[in-house]
Amino acid sequence: MKRSAALRWMTGGAVAAVGAAVMLSLPQAWAADGNLSLSGGADGSSKASGTSYGNVKDGDTGTYWAPGSATGYVSVKWSSATTVSSVVIKQASGGGSISAWRLLNADSGAVLASGSGSPSTINVAATSLKKVTLDITSASGVPRIAEFETYSGGSSNPTTGPTTGGPTGNPTPTPTGGSGNPGTPTGAWPSSQGNVSISGTVNVSGTFDGGMKTYCCIGDGGQSESQDPMFTIANGGTLQNVILGSPAGDGVHCEGTCTLRNVWWNDIGEDAATFKGTSGGTSYVIGGGARSGSDKTFQHNGNGTVSISGFYLKGSGKLYRACGNCTSSHTRHVKIDNVLLDDIDMVAGINSNWNDTATITRVTIVGSATVCGKYKGVAKGSEPSYLGEGWNDANCKVNRSDVTFR
Repeated sequence: MKRSAALRWMTGGAVAAVGAAVMLSLPQAWAADGNLSLSGGADGSSKASGTSYGNVKDGDTGTYWAPGSATGYVSVKWSSATTVSSVVIKQASGGGSISAWRLLNADSGAVLASGSGSPSTINVAATSLKKVTLDITSASGVPRIAEFETYSGGSSNPTTGPTTGGPTGNPTPTPTGGSGNPGTPTGAWPSSQGNVSISGTVNVSGTFDGGMKTYCCIGDGGQSESQDPMFTIANGGTLQNVILGSPAGDGVHCEGTCTLRNVWWNDIGEDAATFKGTSGGTSYVIGGGARSGSDKTFQHNGNGTVSISGFYLKGSGKLYRACGNCTSSHTRHVKIDNVLLDDIDMVAGINSNWNDTATITRVTIVGSATVCGKYKGVAKGSEPSYLGEGWNDANCKVNRSDVTFR
């Protein structure tokens, strides 16, 4: 029988009693400590009916801003100068795909960064400003921006604060995995802050912050895909600052778009995480790490995009695999940036006949590995065939200069 969960606020902090099924939807102000946008304002060029500029800085990925056409801009602003060194853009599902953008210092008009394709984590030189602007200069349709997060301190992959501060107290400082910046993986592993015993899947709605405790255990540690996941995340949810003990069953399931921030897997088991959403949009893996896998680490069964940045992987088959024989065939995309991979076989496996793409930058590989493997996707019940490795082509968007072997 599944146990219920209670969340009790106490003076100076919070104590969470976690049962087999937990539904958490905590105040967004606590879920995104460190995100400078939460304390600012917002404006822009235009807004589609039913959307608001303020939606990009409300800490809620379930709301969004959309311009009046396929191009436009949205800004976050403050009453006094604020230092910004990185930006995280989160898009809502159902919008057009961004193909070109600029990040501007709206005080001076200077271009801080620019790029092609959908923006995600944008690192810039630390800049003191009162207003920063995302200028969308090309898109396939009207884009939808759910969150325009801003951070200081030089973190390329900011870790938001935990949700376990009291409702009137100050949020607890965020523990980070390993040593140094979680956006620059070093191979260091985090220290656990305690153990939480569970007996069934933990269901997450909103933001769940584990306070860097180890959650254990579920499943048998084998490769069976029939095992239950340790965490199931509802559309738009966030799992952060969690260590998954061993066995962890089928890891984490994202039912729609999700964010996995500073999540660590002591033993991958079947898969670390499976992305199942079929309504488009982008899911994010920011920081964290995993080890001791025999096949794939991140399994992409739905559609849309998975963005992986600042991640460390030790001992596994593939970092990412787009499903090649699922019940439904989809076009899938992955963006991989600033990762450290040790003793693996392949960085990304995609299905070129379904027009999958892998955009890969700043990858360090210890040992040897295939970087972008192309497969021929097939119907469920058959096995996809391997077609070979791709470099700088329509499917494998990676240059040899983007990969360092050591």
